[in-house]
Amino acid sequence: MNSTESNPTSVEQALNKIVNSPEQIRYVPVSQLKPYENNPRVHNEIQIQRLVNSLKEFGFTNPLLIDDLGNVIAGHGRLMAAEKIGLESVPTITLAHLTDEQRKAYVIADNQLAMNSSWDDDLLQTELKALDDAGFDLSLLGWGDDLPTFAEEPDYSALDDLDDGNDDWADGVKKAIQIEFRAEDYEEAKALVAEARKNGVYIGGKVIEALAE
Repeated sequence: MNSTESNPTSVEQALNKIVNSPEQIRYVPVSQLKPYENNPRVHNEIQIQRLVNSLKEFGFTNPLLIDDLGNVIAGHGRLMAAEKIGLESVPTITLAHLTDEQRKAYVIADNQLAMNSSWDDDLLQTELKALDDAGFDLSLLGWGDDLPTFAEEPDYSALDDLDDGNDDWADGVKKAIQIEFRAEDYEEAKALVAEARKNGVYIGGKVIEALAE
């Protein structure tokens, strides 16, 4: 073995050594797939129905990611939608190269990485209008009937001079702050808050941590 093979120096050689890319999509019977019991992602009925509508319109375009024992790593919502419409098998990609720790981590990372993106409102508005003009059913895009309104951000400056009626409350009393959500995020936020409260999570602390990053 020469020095180039044992000590890759180029970016391409390094990537070829590090990046694993499964090549084969296999259809696996739904009965042989096992959802991850500790999956922290919440899938409510509204989301599942929207996934059902998407599967019917576009087909199963995004395979489930599983390990070599049939445990689901990513795609729990799509699996639930497939079961709801009676699909006997679904497309999968096996991530056999992951360690146990990497599988657990990717269950979380697959969801969070998708949430880190945002919309260009101007381009989104243009695309939605073009689809609407063409007669496409916009409820299939993931928002249901709660499509973005593209309204200007409300002006809260008038509230700046108002006294905070909570200032004299005892330290042990919980105080509430109104938080606004876009229509397309409301159902997901509602479900996440409900799940957090059920698990005893201090939501205010989580908000402070996120804003302080």
